[in-house]
Formats: sequence, C-alpha cells, structure tokens
Amino acid sequence: MPASAALAAAKSLPATDVLVVPIVPQGRGVDLAGPTLALNAAGRRRLLELLGALKATGKRGEIVRVAGVPGVSVIAALGLGARSDGTWDGEALRRSAGDVARALAGTRRVAFALPSDSPSEVTALMTGSLLGAYSFDLYKGLTGKDATKPVRAFTFLVGDPKDPELRAVLREVTILAAAIHATRDLVNTPPGHLPPAGLAAAAVAAAEGLPLSVEVLDEKALARGGYGGILAVGQGSANPPRLIRMTYRPEGAVAHLAFVGKGITFDTGGISIKPAAKMDAMKSDMAGAAAVLHATVAIAQLGLPVSITTYAASAENMPSGTAQRPGDVITMYGGRTVEVLNTDAEGRLVLADALVRAAEDAPDSIIDVATLTGAQVVALGERISAIMSNDDAFRDSVFESSRRAGEAMWPMPLPDDLRSSLDTPWADITNIGNRSGGMLTAGVFLREFVAPSMKWAHLDIAGPSHNDGSPYGDVPKGGTGASVRTLVQMAKDAAAK
Repeated sequence: MPASAALAAAKSLPATDVLVVPIVPQGRGVDLAGPTLALNAAGRRRLLELLGALKATGKRGEIVRVAGVPGVSVIAALGLGARSDGTWDGEALRRSAGDVARALAGTRRVAFALPSDSPSEVTALMTGSLLGAYSFDLYKGLTGKDATKPVRAFTFLVGDPKDPELRAVLREVTILAAAIHATRDLVNTPPGHLPPAGLAAAAVAAAEGLPLSVEVLDEKALARGGYGGILAVGQGSANPPRLIRMTYRPEGAVAHLAFVGKGITFDTGGISIKPAAKMDAMKSDMAGAAAVLHATVAIAQLGLPVSITTYAASAENMPSGTAQRPGDVITMYGGRTVEVLNTDAEGRLVLADALVRAAEDAPDSIIDVATLTGAQVVALGERISAIMSNDDAFRDSVFESSRRAGEAMWPMPLPDDLRSSLDTPWADITNIGNRSGGMLTAGVFLREFVAPSMKWAHLDIAGPSHNDGSPYGDVPKGGTGASVRTLVQMAKDAAAK
C-alpha cells in the first residue's frame, strides 16, 4: 500500500520529519515556488541564504537538503525547473515529486509545501509523491529488517485543505496510487509464488468488499468452454491455466467497457525456449492482467458510472512432454483454428480467446493490455507503450486518455498488407508472420478475433511495464503499473460523455 496522504493548511506547519519546499531558477540563484507559508519570514530568508551558499540551481529534480532554518529542523528543497507559459509540465512535476519521495526513503513523515492550489499541479505532485514512495520487500529474509522503508505519511500543504476540489483530487490520487502499487506488487512477485491460480486468488481478494463480482474458470471449465488458446499455452505446465472474469455493474451506468489482460505468470517460451539471459524478468509477463484487474478495482472504488467487464487470461508457458509443439493446430474459443509456428508467441493465443469471449458481453469497446512483443521495445523503447486499433478515431481517443493520464503511449498502424504473412494451408491463421514489424503483425493477428463493428484497441506495454534499470522519477525498479492510469482515465472520459 502507498503512504498515507492528507491535506493541511499551508499557514501552519504540522508535525513532520522533513519539509519539502519547491524551488525554481531565479536569475543566478533560486526562489521559492509559491508562498511557502509554512515558513515565517525569517525562515524563508534563511533558507534562500543557505540555498545560495550551496549553489542550488532549481533545475528539475534537484534536491538540496538544508538544516538550521527557523521553525523546521530539516528541509528538502526540490527543484521544479522553469515554468513555461506560467505552468509546469505535469510529467515534470510528477517525476520531480517521485525523485524527492525516493530520496527521502527512511523518513517517516514528510510535509510537502505545494507551489499552488491548481488541481492539475496538485494532482501531479501528489501522484509522484505516492508512486515514488514504493518498495517491494516481501521476500527479503535476513536483510528485510534492515531495508530502508519508503516514506510512510505525506501531508500536502495547501491554501484551503477543505476545498472540495482538492479533497476530491486527494481521494482519486490515493485510490490510483493503491491500484498501481498493487499492480507492481503482482508483477514483482516471484513466479513460483504466483501461478495462474494464485493470480486468480489475488483477483478475488482485491474485489472483497467492493461492488465487484469475480468468476474463475479452471482448466476443466476452460476445456468445456472450448478455450483452446489458453489451454494450449498452459498444457506444458504443472500449474494449470485460469480465465478470470471481473465485473462492475453500477446503477445508472452510461457506458460499458471491456478490459482484457495477458496473464502469463511465467514465460519460458515453451518448446521454442527463450535464451537464459534475462529470463527471470519473464515473471512480468502477466503485467497486462495485473493492470486490468487493479484498474477495475480503482474504477469501482471511485464509483464511476461505467460498467466494466474484465478478463485476465492466465497461463504458465513451460516446456515439457505435454507442452504444445511448433506445428500444432489448435481450435480457439469461437472456432477459428491457429497453426502454432512458435510457442513463444503465446500471449496472442490467450488474448484471442479472451477477446472473443469479451465481445459476447456486448461492450461499447474492448481494450486489451499485454506485454506482447519484444518488437514493441525495438520500435518505441522501454518507456513508451504502443496503441493499435481497428478504428482510427477510437485509437486517437485512447491516445488522448493516455495523455491526460500522464502515461507515455504512441498510436501505431495495423497495415493490411501484413495479414498475408499469417496465411497457412493448414489452418485459418498462423500465430507468427513477418519478423519485420513484429509488433504490428501481432496486432493484426489479434484483430482477426474482433468483429469489425466492435471498437477495439490493443496496448503493447512490453517495455514500460517492467523497469530493468535504475529507478527514475516516480518509476521504481521492477514492475511499474503501466497502463492503470490510462484505463481509469478512459472510464472517466466515458462517464463524462
């Protein structure tokens, strides 16, 4: 769970261990960003003197700790960079807040003097703070007691802590942060501790006490239902597959969205086995399922008037004497047949089953989220997700939702000429085609399982879902929670329409 968060009046400093004070470049030195009423005149003057002596610049992400300021024991001066057209970029604010939250790990209580009461700027700084205060120490044994804990409590200092708009912002940010933390926790959980049945149990636990229903299809129910893709991917593992269906049906719903997530709890590649290097990161191959499940939880907690039907298609892709083979032909849910040319192109198989099933619920649109292709990372890098769709206007609306949510995504095409590379004389379609444009070919494959009349978007989050490098801004090492904010924003946008 993220740190607790509260609002307080900026004119009176609450009990705290560290006060964060935003600063900006000013001439050859710095100035305080906003009134910073938590400091008296002597405190503000002394702080600026100390920052000048320490050569502070106020550039984005700069953190300068000072002591000896009247009225407070320790101050962390946080650089926000220069304003453009009188405002700060939301992403820059969020990442700056994430930087300081990570830097203050080991601190119990932090008061944050916000530079303004602008809801957009408050949202960005609150979000960055709560997302930056994250760690995953569940499986540390002897060293766990010595681990540096993230900040436990934030108090955000504003002009009027009773302002209804700011209180609404605090509530929404707290709910979103909890959903993202929970998504990260699932992604970071070792695969031996999270088989498909474990992911299903986590979904049931997350829905407890909320207006959500959860149905779990085990391997027997999947066989009765004809879910050939999910069964084929999972048949090589001792841990059988699951299809998780979570539903939210509020009274007066004005729209109905379906979310579909790829939930491969570990991906060896199957018979088409992956190289050993970095295979450990394949515990994150269920990040799409984790994201759609916890986005649905957040939507229910927010009480948005939008019906949500969510499917998490979960399997463990292992090589064994019972695993599917290259050359096998499988019958998918709905009757289409697929020749499996590469068992490491397994995510699209479980998604295809779930996409066909999701359409039977007659939603207004379907959005699937998956760590689907390494080609996504080649095309867009490790920090930008791809958006593909069978409807250009819908793709653009998803992009706008992602922009408002503050997540980096980019629209990509689904060229019709790639479809022929999926032809085979042995089945209706193969599961791989041209290597060039592999991300797009995977999207073209999925499009075959969606009726042209159904608005559908595919989010490939292969790179952004898991950070293999060092933490940055509000993004930790490991699971990131990519796409949760965008899915919730889509539900908010649907409710607004």
